[in-house]
Amino acid sequence: MKKLLSYSVVLFVLTVILLLIIPLPTALVDVAIILNMSLSLMILVITMTIREPLEFAIFPSLLLITTLFRLGINVSTTRNILSNSGSSGQIIKAFGDFILQGNVVVGLVIYLIIVLMQFLVITKGAERVSEVAARFTLDAMPGKQMAIDADLNSGLIDEQQAKLRREKIQREADFYGSMDGATKIVKGDSIMSLITTGINLIGGIIIGMVQGSGTLGEVATTYSIATVGDGLVGQIPSLLISTATGMIVTRAVAEGSLNEDISKQFTAQPTAIMISGVVMAVLTVIPGMPVIQLLIVSVGLISGGYYLSRRIQEEPALAGGAGFSGPTPGPAQDFPEPEAGGEPLRQVTEEEYYKDVNNVYNLLTVEPIEMEFGYSLIPLVDESVGGRLINRIVIFRRQYAQDMGFVIPSIRLRDSSGLNTNQYCIKIKGEEVAKGELLVDYYLALDPENPEKEIDGIETIEPAYGIPSRWIRPEDREIAEIYGYTVIDPLSVLVTHLSEVVKQHAHELLTRQEIIHLVENVKKNSPELIEEAFPNYINYSLLQKILTSLMKEGVPIKDLETIIETALESISETGLPIKDVDGLIEHIRTALKRTITRLYCEDGSMKVLTLDSELERTMVGCLSKGERGYYLALSPDVLQSLINQITVQLKKFNSLSQNPVILTSQVMRVHFYRLIDQFYPNVRVLSFNEISNNIQIQSIGSLTLENPEKRGA
Repeated sequence: MKKLLSYSVVLFVLTVILLLIIPLPTALVDVAIILNMSLSLMILVITMTIREPLEFAIFPSLLLITTLFRLGINVSTTRNILSNSGSSGQIIKAFGDFILQGNVVVGLVIYLIIVLMQFLVITKGAERVSEVAARFTLDAMPGKQMAIDADLNSGLIDEQQAKLRREKIQREADFYGSMDGATKIVKGDSIMSLITTGINLIGGIIIGMVQGSGTLGEVATTYSIATVGDGLVGQIPSLLISTATGMIVTRAVAEGSLNEDISKQFTAQPTAIMISGVVMAVLTVIPGMPVIQLLIVSVGLISGGYYLSRRIQEEPALAGGAGFSGPTPGPAQDFPEPEAGGEPLRQVTEEEYYKDVNNVYNLLTVEPIEMEFGYSLIPLVDESVGGRLINRIVIFRRQYAQDMGFVIPSIRLRDSSGLNTNQYCIKIKGEEVAKGELLVDYYLALDPENPEKEIDGIETIEPAYGIPSRWIRPEDREIAEIYGYTVIDPLSVLVTHLSEVVKQHAHELLTRQEIIHLVENVKKNSPELIEEAFPNYINYSLLQKILTSLMKEGVPIKDLETIIETALESISETGLPIKDVDGLIEHIRTALKRTITRLYCEDGSMKVLTLDSELERTMVGCLSKGERGYYLALSPDVLQSLINQITVQLKKFNSLSQNPVILTSQVMRVHFYRLIDQFYPNVRVLSFNEISNNIQIQSIGSLTLENPEKRGA
């Protein structure tokens, strides 16, 4: 039984196909018509109650099946009408009698109006909306992918959530592409309905006159009833399906179901409701107008609008209340954590604050990370007025700890009179490393490569990635997304910039105290390892150098147990000297090759730039020994040639989602990295030993040793 149910759709489609061939008695035709109407009504209700189109992703296929079902019914009813002297069941006769009501001409006119309205208004509109939605959805895919990457980088989502969102974007593109074609089926169904109506009417009259079934008037009345009834039982389900098509393709900007959205958005405009009621009341002065009906509607609208207006005013304002109050240590105002049940602190002057000598010592403290804000940006930070920056930082800190194995220290948030009202700056250990500007009441729209149409806005540069952008008004957000722009709210812009700056400088925040804390955390699970390694073979200073170097190159230190084990093995068993920190790091990177491979691998392959063998031999010969070990001393000509080649080759990664990677031998890796780090800090240099064996390496470019004479010529 269960297996039979799994093939129910297949059996249903096969049955529909048989309707095109096998004649059905009128009783079964009535059953098929009832099922068709019920199914169409069910589909319409579903499209009105879903929150997003993908909740009903089978709609394009269902559209084809229901259309085929209607065509099968039309063939059966046409066969019965022409062969049974206009008789094709009770439902068709009942609909025909109801519409005609004894007047054939008026009935046919009303029927044609219904058919043309469904064809020209509903079907045509749904077809156009589907076509536009499909095109704009495909155009917006790159921007949506960038938005997902930005959320992933800022810690708002994890890898699994990013994967699900990418799959959703792909499903949306497939869905709207299918809908673009499926609406053509609805259009063809409407045309076929008009053709069937003509065949039933004209063919029936001719057959009736030839068979001598009565006078011309009697024959025309008989077949008119059958034609109109047959047309209506086909057009009503078709109208429901066309309406459902329009509903589902216009759900892109909805927040809830259609009922929820209409209720929410209408009740949010009490002034418009009251104005409409006043206008209805004014219409009563026109002679001949139904005064009682107009007054009833007018009073209802004015009363309803007034009630909604009062209710909105009485609701507590979520962002209301006084501004932040607290001690002001100098020119910058801190935003401390709110205390439960605490009373607001009295505002004190700067002179009063520094009368206490202990407060002066606070000036000597250097915060690991600071953010300072202009006056206009305070609402993004201050929780007492609805600011959510602290919550977003907590999410980012948790995500970064899961990914990298390092807990970002507390971030001091201050307002500053030294900044413009819309500016903010980020400081690492007391020194400014980044600055940006936000417009709180606007949205940031990232410019796509080929926009459908330019949108008005204030041109700017996105602070985290340097993408050309523009600040747009909130009411232009939807149209900007349709044109292919990626639209980001100001808080997300701020968090993304902060996250990128923290990632770039995370190695500077790895203090000795944090190293001790991390080691103690490993000791809980592996006490024997820590007792053997510390302090006989490894000390905290050496471990700090190792972890700092790994984090600077973007390698996670989450697997600290493996890092310590590898370092211990390299020192105790292979006799690697402790002073050779570079050698230790290369051994550790080899032990972490699965982690490193995952960072830069996409679908089982890694796209890289490689070094020509002649260039690598030349660089090996240029290694020189200094006080702190070996370093690469290339001639200015060779160095300039390398920089120029890398600049050209890196453009190949622009169209890829993978970070740029240069592949070298293990001997040259660290020296080549230090050579190019000052020019390209975001380029990763890997060795062959750091890549898993099951990964396919694809070289998309090579760096060569150019002949200086040829280059000069």
